[in-house]
Amino acid sequence: MIDLHFWPTPNGRKVTILLEEVGLPYRVVPVNIGRGDQFKPEFLAISPNNRMPAIVDHDPEGGGAPISVFESGAILVYLAEKTGRFLPKDARGRAETLQWLFWQMGGLGPMAGQAHHFRMYAPEKIEYAIDRYTREVNRLYGVMDKRLSDRDYLAGDYSIADMAAWPWVVPWKAQGQNLDDFPHLKRWFDAIEARPAVNRGRDVGRELVQNPSQTMDDEAKKLLFGQSAATVRGR
Repeated sequence: MIDLHFWPTPNGRKVTILLEEVGLPYRVVPVNIGRGDQFKPEFLAISPNNRMPAIVDHDPEGGGAPISVFESGAILVYLAEKTGRFLPKDARGRAETLQWLFWQMGGLGPMAGQAHHFRMYAPEKIEYAIDRYTREVNRLYGVMDKRLSDRDYLAGDYSIADMAAWPWVVPWKAQGQNLDDFPHLKRWFDAIEARPAVNRGRDVGRELVQNPSQTMDDEAKKLLFGQSAATVRGR
């Protein structure tokens, strides 16, 4: 059994999609990031960066004590290696998959997140920031579209790289994008959306929050967007 410390965000859904694809049993442990659950001592013990998702594997390979993993990309690699699926074992295939996984972790996710913030949540509309991050997400969509022009998936076969990127394309409208401008990306997006396991993974936690942009009050925004070193120290 795997404990998944989770809230229904793109990063959280990466992990639920993979768990559904491989069929591992898991238990969702809600981490309400708008109410400060990420600062509870029991969560910080497994995720010192006070970010979800995180997992605790109570049945690690080789036995022994449970293994905890934080950071969504690291979790995807851990689970793919545990099950022997969606991460090629040959050097070339593994390198292809990991570089696109890290491309998502270092580029698509953070830039789309900033686009969401300045377009939807920032208390004042800063046109430079909105334009900067909307354009960068547009560029990254272009990178994916070009990559997918001659292959079905980002790293060849369907892999954890696709599972990492897809949830960040789901809110394309909130990022100021239009999938019709990227035909190869749209074909990829639709093909992944048609997978039953992806639909199950996307639906996990729907009951926890219906629409974050509507339910996130001022106190939650202050908590999420006002963190500093003092927050981490518990001051």
